[in-house]
Amino acid sequence: MKPKLTKDLLEFSEKKLISDKIRILEIVAVIFTAIGKFVFMDFLDFRLPFVVLVIVAWSIYVIYRYKQEENILKYWGFRTDNFKKTVKLMLPFAIISIILFIVIGFYQNTINLTWHLLPLLITYPIWGSIQQFITIALIAGNLNDFNKRKLNKFSIIFITAFLFSIVHFPSIWLMIGTFLLALFYGYIYLKMKNIYAMGIFHGWLGAIFYYTVVNRDPFQEVFLNFLS
Repeated sequence: MKPKLTKDLLEFSEKKLISDKIRILEIVAVIFTAIGKFVFMDFLDFRLPFVVLVIVAWSIYVIYRYKQEENILKYWGFRTDNFKKTVKLMLPFAIISIILFIVIGFYQNTINLTWHLLPLLITYPIWGSIQQFITIALIAGNLNDFNKRKLNKFSIIFITAFLFSIVHFPSIWLMIGTFLLALFYGYIYLKMKNIYAMGIFHGWLGAIFYYTVVNRDPFQEVFLNFLS
């Protein structure tokens, strides 16, 4: 009979799934992905091709690492065992956020609820899950689990939120919103590690935020403009 692992031994075993060298390379890869966002989405306006490329490229990496170590998926947060618990923990924050979005949108007169929101509520969680993986899991997760970690959890969450906010430059509303949301996401991830729940909330909150506060139409910008 195998001895039962204590929580500390289990966490130590999970950390050993990734070497510090690989963690550094993953963080560098995320930074280059962020740079690509400024080049391809903001400068060249290749929004849909870039999004598809990022989803495919990082999905290939996830599959590659899974073939090397099958436990890596659960370690990263691709798990269902604590999905309901994570949703319950995030739900009050999500409800408060949506109410705040509507209040700000009403005050600014920027509420623009069209049918475009519906397909975005379906597709955006996919992109949201990828963003949670590459920004929260690979940044906050790796900084937290370095074998020679020196940063405390508050610093890790703040750094991750700051980097996530910078990626959304130059929109001030998006930078403020993503910074505050990433503070919460970082806390939830280090506590629960569930990419699925976080990706769904990221996609839904992000979509509503665009059509209430930011006064932009991502469905038009990403899909319809590309097809026209």
